[in-house]
Amino acid sequence: MAFKFEELKVWQISLKLSNEIDIIAKSFPKIELFSLSNQIKKAADSVNLNIAEGCMGQTKAEFSRFLRYSVRSGLEVVSCLFMASSRNYISETEFKRLYIEYEQLCKMISKLKSSL
Repeated sequence: MAFKFEELKVWQISLKLSNEIDIIAKSFPKIELFSLSNQIKKAADSVNLNIAEGCMGQTKAEFSRFLRYSVRSGLEVVSCLFMASSRNYISETEFKRLYIEYEQLCKMISKLKSSL
């Protein structure tokens, strides 16, 4: 692996979840194309991108800052999931599964941040 972030479990999981969110967002109604669909995809991608960007930084403090951004983006995804569920764009089962996966991911990122 050429880049340090590729070895991080949190990055690997966030990439998997980002791809899942991308697939789900494509099933949202066309009216959501430039709103909720776009927002949830950007937030999910941001979790992953902030981990990668921060990992290659110069200091632990800088990496910590990017991990904080990553958690915030994860919370944004969860909020978008609530909206998608309340608008019946995703099933209750899908909502619960993704909610739990993002909850676990955010906890993992927070633990990594604490370990720096």
